[in-house]
Amino acid sequence: MYAWLWRAAHILGEHGPNTAAGTRRQLGGLLGAMVRRGVMLGALAGAAAHFVRVSRSYWAGLFCCYEVAELPRTNNALEQFFGSHRYHERRASGRKGASPCLVLRGQARLLAAAATRQRVFTAGDLSRADRGRCEELRRQLETRRQRRVQRRRFRRDPQAYLQALEQQLLQSTLPP
Repeated sequence: MYAWLWRAAHILGEHGPNTAAGTRRQLGGLLGAMVRRGVMLGALAGAAAHFVRVSRSYWAGLFCCYEVAELPRTNNALEQFFGSHRYHERRASGRKGASPCLVLRGQARLLAAAATRQRVFTAGDLSRADRGRCEELRRQLETRRQRRVQRRRFRRDPQAYLQALEQQLLQSTLPP
């Protein structure tokens, strides 16, 4: 079983075939061998069957990294980026968990953090930003913030929240 897993890691790793077709063919052959000889594993037969089933469920998207030139084979760099951001956010705020602001404004904050790691932006760079897109992003973020406020108000006092909604509904249906 472990030899098969090492073989699968080698096929999908840096030293395996560098083409989608070659990787697909070799991994398919390995999974076929695991299915045929899996019964000989005894107690590990279930683990081999699970590995084959999960590999087949990811089959459609498993080889994209070989077809797209700049797509990395692993997401380690992406995980490191988000982990680094989380670490600095926790260090700056003193929180153990993620900041609620990251949930609300993460779309803008994470992109800004990634961009500023690439290069330093000058005032001239920022002045050329598309104001329409900036305003649209602000509207989206404000809408998300308002929804979060409404959820918090409902959780604090559901009865008062529903009564206020009912009042708004009645006022909107009354003739002017």
